[in-house]
Amino acid sequence: MARSGMALAVGRDSILDSVRTTLAAVAAMLLARLLKLPEYYWAPISAIVVVQSTIPPLTLAWQRFVGTALGAVLGAALATFFPSSALVYALGIFLCGIVSWSLRVGSAYRFAAIALSIILLINRGRPPWIMAWHRFLEVSLGIAVALVVTTVWPLMKKTV
Repeated sequence: MARSGMALAVGRDSILDSVRTTLAAVAAMLLARLLKLPEYYWAPISAIVVVQSTIPPLTLAWQRFVGTALGAVLGAALATFFPSSALVYALGIFLCGIVSWSLRVGSAYRFAAIALSIILLINRGRPPWIMAWHRFLEVSLGIAVALVVTTVWPLMKKTV
């Protein structure tokens, strides 16, 4: 009897978590499309990353926001002033780490490196600063939606 009650509680939590994540992802996607962001899919991806993290949402949101801003700026600067190469990419990843740790936001390093990689490694035929700005906006929108959802609907996990 206790087992079926536990399975039902786990099932209910899983359903609520899935509904909450779906709400955040779809809201972020629709808002990004409404704003005509060119790569709108980054908004729901960011929302899912924040909502589904085991790190507190506000902490992860801050890391993702700062890291994306840093990686976008470094990626755009490198792409503007240097021709694309493995050496420029290596320099960018290295600088993301050094700057992150220097600013005491080392936990944002992974997100900075991801943003930089997307800007430097994917050729979209647009100026790097435009790509960086769009990337930052798309990710920030997803973060904002995730924070609203996790604030309005905090998930209460039961410990057994």
